[in-house]
Amino acid sequence: MSSREQRTLERRTTTQNLIDKLLAERQEMLVLFCQVAGLEPYHRSDSLDQLLQRFCQVLIDYTAFGHFEVFGRISDGNERRSGVIHMAEKIYPEFVLASEAAVAFNDKYDLSDHALVLEKLSDDLSHLGEELAVRIELEDQLLSSMLSR
Repeated sequence: MSSREQRTLERRTTTQNLIDKLLAERQEMLVLFCQVAGLEPYHRSDSLDQLLQRFCQVLIDYTAFGHFEVFGRISDGNERRSGVIHMAEKIYPEFVLASEAAVAFNDKYDLSDHALVLEKLSDDLSHLGEELAVRIELEDQLLSSMLSR
């Protein structure tokens, strides 16, 4: 195998590992999202507090991974395929809006620095779910372009 073929194989392996990690984080986040949503009507309890705290942590980890690892790889010049770069540029503005919704949810429901108020949790989860659906659709477009040869 030539050194050029070796570098191509290494880049493809790196890309696949990046995608696998993103999809694993997404799956964990979605499972926790469904668990929180399934507890309605919401009443303060230690179990809800712990589940919300865990969900917020995983939500932010997933959100950050998409920004700093996936888009970071592209913006740092580590992605050379023009199709991937074009797709990233196309979806980035909407991707940011969806990510901002995740950060806003975390800011409201992360228990580390304020008391939890549950009055709007159902509405906030609904809005977050809509934004996550948009983000996932955009991610899938980008991941598809990353997997194409």
